[in-house]
Amino acid sequence: MPAKPASACTAPHHHVHDASDFVAVVERVSCERGLRLTPIRANVLKLIAEAGKPVKAYELLEWVRNGKGVGADAPPTVYRALDFLMANGFVHKLESVNAFVACHHPSSAAHSVPFLICNSCHSAVELEDREIVTQLEKRAKELGFQPQAQTLEVHGLCARCAG
Repeated sequence: MPAKPASACTAPHHHVHDASDFVAVVERVSCERGLRLTPIRANVLKLIAEAGKPVKAYELLEWVRNGKGVGADAPPTVYRALDFLMANGFVHKLESVNAFVACHHPSSAAHSVPFLICNSCHSAVELEDREIVTQLEKRAKELGFQPQAQTLEVHGLCARCAG
């Protein structure tokens, strides 16, 4: 069986290369879906996209407070922006490290994906492998379990840090 070609989505570097372009895509998708990407939500999204690594909510709050773009600096405002971005599939929350990353495919519906998280450099790779997600759901249902959400995060060392 031939090897699968390498995908840009599984490259061991941050997957959002241009934060402004990423926000523009999310703005377009939001408009198509009848959603409102407020300036505060757009700012939080851009900060996550610019970070190049998983970002914790308190880091976002600090950046907003320090004047990185528009936005209220009250914690509930940042958390509401994060809730909106997660609910609409624009960012993912890495539960094990309580941090956020921009989604590879902001124009798709919210989806579950496995993540590979480096314990050394803290990079997070969104592993685009629908088969893994499908197998987990299938096995759960075979056991009579009704899955409602999936979080699969594998910790270790990325190729750069392992080398």
